[in-house]
Amino acid sequence: MTAEELWRKSGLTAQYESWSFGDAPDKLAALVKNGVKTATCSAYDLYQIEGEPIPKAGDYSVILDSKGEAICIVKTTKVYVTAFDQVSQEHAYKEGEGDRSLDYWRKVHIDFLTRELAGISKEFTQKTQVVCEEFELVYT
Repeated sequence: MTAEELWRKSGLTAQYESWSFGDAPDKLAALVKNGVKTATCSAYDLYQIEGEPIPKAGDYSVILDSKGEAICIVKTTKVYVTAFDQVSQEHAYKEGEGDRSLDYWRKVHIDFLTRELAGISKEFTQKTQVVCEEFELVYT
């Protein structure tokens, strides 16, 4: 099902974005659909380079899998920008990955952010700014 088809089926009428997670889109979309993953993060520099506004509370998103199929719809509830080394255990837990610990979160996100930033000729550091987004599942 396409994002547009799922959106119409949901009965929601606001504007929405559709996107997939950068790493393991199928696995992460399934975690969202199952209510385990209620947060994500991305490099702030990517928004700056691409000239895109950061998400804001109240935004709707259709989450896609690796084939572009619509999996579910979420509504953003909280967004903040912070240094990588200031991300909390609470946020790591809400991301729902691995054992949900801050140590696990840091390990996988150092790898992910290093690759993402290399694509725009930036270097990852512990002070790299990240956009932390929390959301709620509103439709599957």
